[in-house]
Amino acid sequence: MTAPSTDGMIHARRRDSDTKRARVRTTLHQMLEAGTPITFASVARQAQVSTWLVYAPGVREKIESARTQQNNETPAPRHDREHSRGLETDLALARAEITRLRAERDQQQQQLRHALGARMDNLAKADLLARVDELTRHNHELATVAEQHRTDNQRLQAWVTELEDDLTAARTSLRRMIRADNLHTEN
Repeated sequence: MTAPSTDGMIHARRRDSDTKRARVRTTLHQMLEAGTPITFASVARQAQVSTWLVYAPGVREKIESARTQQNNETPAPRHDREHSRGLETDLALARAEITRLRAERDQQQQQLRHALGARMDNLAKADLLARVDELTRHNHELATVAEQHRTDNQRLQAWVTELEDDLTAARTSLRRMIRADNLHTEN
């Protein structure tokens, strides 16, 4: 028999799992209602769960069923094209976010330069040394912000690579499924 604290942890884990699965079901319903194309990645992102969970037994079937329902409601291109479009959309969104972050960083740096330049013009020479120290601190802060933007950029580029890998894996899986279905049909 397990200790009471272990039972509590197991119960909490099950409750967390049930909550996440319920979020997936709610997200699927909302996506069907809105006519949003359903992909495993989009469901995971909108439900704020791991991609592992959407492929888990019980959840995967619900997503596949929703996709089938959605495909039956509206004529759509082949399955792999729809999945590719979803991944291409994700990729385009990631690239747009990278571009937006870069523009935001550049704009903030430019605004800071203008503000600091205006302040420098108004300072007396006696205050310049203190101001240089303050500007050095601001420069370090800007370097930190720039590094954060670089990190965000790298993270988003890694995401793009992951999405491309997912697309390749999905295509390979689809080919295998088609090949297996053809072999099964021939037998």
